[in-house]
Amino acid sequence: MNRLNRLWLYLTLFTISSAVCFALPATGPSNSAGDKDAEQLVRLTVANEISACNKGLTKVMFLSRKHSSQDFETKLNVETTQATAGLLIEKNNHPISDQEMQAESARLDKLSANPGELRRKQHQEQEDADHTLRIMKALPDAFLYAFDGTEPGTSRLGKTGDELLRLKFRPNPAYAPPSRVEQVLAGMQGELLIDKQAQRIARINAALFKEVTFGWGILGHLDRDGTFLVEQAEVAPGDWELTHTRLNFTGKVMMVKSLVIKSDETDCDFRTVPSNTTFAKGVELLKAEGARLQKPDAQAQRREEPTRTAANQGSR
Repeated sequence: MNRLNRLWLYLTLFTISSAVCFALPATGPSNSAGDKDAEQLVRLTVANEISACNKGLTKVMFLSRKHSSQDFETKLNVETTQATAGLLIEKNNHPISDQEMQAESARLDKLSANPGELRRKQHQEQEDADHTLRIMKALPDAFLYAFDGTEPGTSRLGKTGDELLRLKFRPNPAYAPPSRVEQVLAGMQGELLIDKQAQRIARINAALFKEVTFGWGILGHLDRDGTFLVEQAEVAPGDWELTHTRLNFTGKVMMVKSLVIKSDETDCDFRTVPSNTTFAKGVELLKAEGARLQKPDAQAQRREEPTRTAANQGSR
C-alpha cells in the first residue's frame, strides 16, 4: 500500500463501498459554480498530489498505532516494490508474547514465499489505489469551496512554518457522480486544509450531513453524522506522509447487517528504506526493527508518544 493508497483509503471508505456493492448509472460531467479562486486552488493541489504520487519512488518504514472499538494495536510497517508488509508488535500497550511474535514472523515468511498470495495482495492494493485516484480526481468538481481563514503548519500537520489555508466545502448540487465510487461524496461537508506554498493537502475533516443510501436503500446505507478525519505532513524534505486518521461510521448492509467502522490511527517515526526494497527484504527489515523495538527502553519511548500526540491534538 503506497502513500497514495494510505492517504485516500479513508476518504473513499473502501470497506463500505465494497460491502454494499451498489451500482449507479453513468452520467456526464458537471460544472462547479462555487468560489473560483478556492476551486482553482483545490484543482491545482489535487493535480500536485497525483503528480507527487505518480513520480514518487520514496519507500518508508513507519509505526502505526490504531485504536478501534475492540483494542489498541501498534504495528511496524514497510513499503516495498510489491506490497506493504506489516508486523504487529503491541496489543493494548503491551508487547506481544514471544509466541505471538513467532506467529507474526511465520505469517510474513509464508506470504513472502507464496508468489500467488503476494500477487493477490499486490493486486488488491493496486485496485484500492486506482479506486482512490478516482475519488481524488472528483474533489474539485464534487464540492463547492470557500476560504475560511488560516492556521500554521506543524511537524504533524502540513509543513512546519508554512501558512495553511482552510476551506469550507459542501456538495456541489450540479455534480452527478459518474459511478458508485463517488456517490458517498454527495452527502459530505466539512473543511479542507491546504498548504498553499507546497500545494499539498494537510487535512480533510468531513461529516455526513444526511443519510447516504446505496441502490435506493436496498443494498445499504450510511447513517447521518458519520465523520472522518485525515491529516498528513511533510516528514522529510519533499516527503509527505499520512500522520493521523479517525473514522466513525455506522449503517446497514443489505438492510440487515449492521455496519460499524470506528478507528483512530496515528502514524509516526517515518524513515526511508531503499526504493528497490522487495517484500522479502522488507520482512527482514521488519524483523530486525521489531526486535529492537521490543527492548525496554524502546517500549518506554513508544508509550510516551501517544500522550504527547494527544496533547498536541488537544491544543488545536
